[in-house]
Amino acid sequence: MVDQTLTENNNQKLQELLNEFSEATSLTKPEKASRLMGQIDVLTDSMEGYSLIYNSIGDISEAGIFENSPWADPAKLVAALVNGTLKSGHPNSTIELLSELRLLAIAKGDYKSGKITAEEANNFIQEVIVANLEFVFNEPLEETRLIMSDHELHKVHNLFRFLSDRIHLDDVKETLAEELTLICEQRPVVTEKQRKIIALVKEKIELDPNREEDKKLLSFQRCIYRPTKNTVGKSTEQYKKLLLSLNNTELYLEAQEMSQSMLEYGLVSQYHAVLLTFLIEGNHLQTVPVCMGLTPIGETRWNEHTTYLSDIILKTVHIYNAQCIYGLAKMLENGVIAREAVRSGLSNLMSIKIHPKVEERILKSTKNPHQAVSARQYLVGALFRILGQPLGVGQGNNPTCQSARGISMWSQHAPAKLINMVQTAAVTNDLSFRFEGQEIKASEIGKGLVQNLDHNLDAVSVTLVPMLDRVYNEMMLRGSGRAEDPHKWVNPALYGQWIQIGFASAYDYFSNAIVDFDGFVKVFYAMCHPEYNGGHHLIYPNPVGIFITSSKGDMLGFHAVSLLRVEKDPTGQYRAYFLNPNNEGRQDWGQKIKPSVFGKGEKHGESSLPIHEFAARTYAFHFNDLEAESKLDNIPLEEIQKVKTLAKDSWGKSYTWLEIKKKW
Repeated sequence: MVDQTLTENNNQKLQELLNEFSEATSLTKPEKASRLMGQIDVLTDSMEGYSLIYNSIGDISEAGIFENSPWADPAKLVAALVNGTLKSGHPNSTIELLSELRLLAIAKGDYKSGKITAEEANNFIQEVIVANLEFVFNEPLEETRLIMSDHELHKVHNLFRFLSDRIHLDDVKETLAEELTLICEQRPVVTEKQRKIIALVKEKIELDPNREEDKKLLSFQRCIYRPTKNTVGKSTEQYKKLLLSLNNTELYLEAQEMSQSMLEYGLVSQYHAVLLTFLIEGNHLQTVPVCMGLTPIGETRWNEHTTYLSDIILKTVHIYNAQCIYGLAKMLENGVIAREAVRSGLSNLMSIKIHPKVEERILKSTKNPHQAVSARQYLVGALFRILGQPLGVGQGNNPTCQSARGISMWSQHAPAKLINMVQTAAVTNDLSFRFEGQEIKASEIGKGLVQNLDHNLDAVSVTLVPMLDRVYNEMMLRGSGRAEDPHKWVNPALYGQWIQIGFASAYDYFSNAIVDFDGFVKVFYAMCHPEYNGGHHLIYPNPVGIFITSSKGDMLGFHAVSLLRVEKDPTGQYRAYFLNPNNEGRQDWGQKIKPSVFGKGEKHGESSLPIHEFAARTYAFHFNDLEAESKLDNIPLEEIQKVKTLAKDSWGKSYTWLEIKKKW
């Protein structure tokens, strides 16, 4: 009876404040909105309170609570941004939850909107649930717990309880499976995201092995929790004892099953570390290539360097550092381990003393560091992953796409340089570069773009990025004021001399306009399109600057990617395959331009677009200025116009366009 009275009182208070807000003048509206939002914030402490808010969400929306805010148009909302807003506290978190309740009401037919359909609203809510599993299951990440108050955590958890009760988690099984598939297909170096999803699904969602839609999720669970039949129901200690009882044939079959599990999704189980170290310690060296899932090429390299690799594996691999096994396997496959300079560099790293500040960053990035694993082991293990999976590097939630792109480039084309850089940074917490004949030392210059480093990175990145970011920023400062894009000089200085000297930019610094875009596109096609450049292919990754646009095609900002290759996809269409270091290669850039990460001929870690769509978002790149001129007349005008139309109708709206011809 008391609860019912309390609910009635709360509802009465809500309706009174809602009426006051609805009837307020433009002068008093902000104050009335603040009072209404305060009452809504109070109601979020209980599920009954959420029901009251939901029952009034139509009236709240019609009263204008979303007007003149980023939430005004539900069709323009981005599901990936919800998490950050919910973590930012009241009043942002409160209006964000109102936005989700509005979409839920639209999805359920309880509120009509002319801007978004019920199906679109339902899909959006499902995306939000998938992207916020820490709140769905009330298991916030450590970082979340540190930045959110108990009230905010409770409030947001109640929101997802409310959403989940009405959307049903069964409805998102297929979405979860697709999400995991697309994350794993990109083979990111940092695997915490998919591991967290798999762990939470295992604990909270009932799966039926006889149901087709559940089998995929169960297969993800198996690769981590029971990768072989012999691991079922056993701890890692019990599994090690069982291995002692297996004969050579049984060990071979066990190794085969273990590697198949790893190769399916690129995820490594703790049991894999137990088996690999057992095989080396027990001198079952001929079975190690099977355990690592190596092809004949990789096996040949194992046989050439067995003693060296056995030693470095035993010094690095641990059950709490097991993911590095996949990276090492890929190092054997791509041949980087065959380089003497790489092997020497890795050996040197085994004996370094890591600077205390670097060690602190490494352990922070590890999330749950184990006392049995040293910071050096985590660092070397991360280096295995970087060198084996150069397209899996990400920037985390940092504005450091330039640094992440560099780490990826060096791992592909200057691995010994990268190892030496890691050693220097790890030991001294410092790096130095040469720019136009002068030394730039990270410890002696100002701050970079990063003010507070997001540690959701691999150990190599947290070691290097703080210094690389400062050095890059200093180079940009020194290269500015020359009436041209400073990247023309900074990219070769930062990344290496394989960067071509020629530099094309769609943006003209003198006129603050887009000048001779037709010529710009001609140079781009002459540089990279095999059909118009004599059948030539890119040799090195090309550092490309792109315009980032919203799902509506509106200009959002600038971003650094690497153009890796231009090839025909399985359908015969030319596509640009590129590295996007922002941790997630899938976006919606508007105009139906949606980078793909799987199924269009992509290698693990690549994003791709039809070549004309990629060109339409490009604003700067490097090229061979000695060869381009002879090929410029090969580009059809209709191809140029196709690119230009996409550009002018999206980011191009933010600029003046001039048709003045430039000499490229």
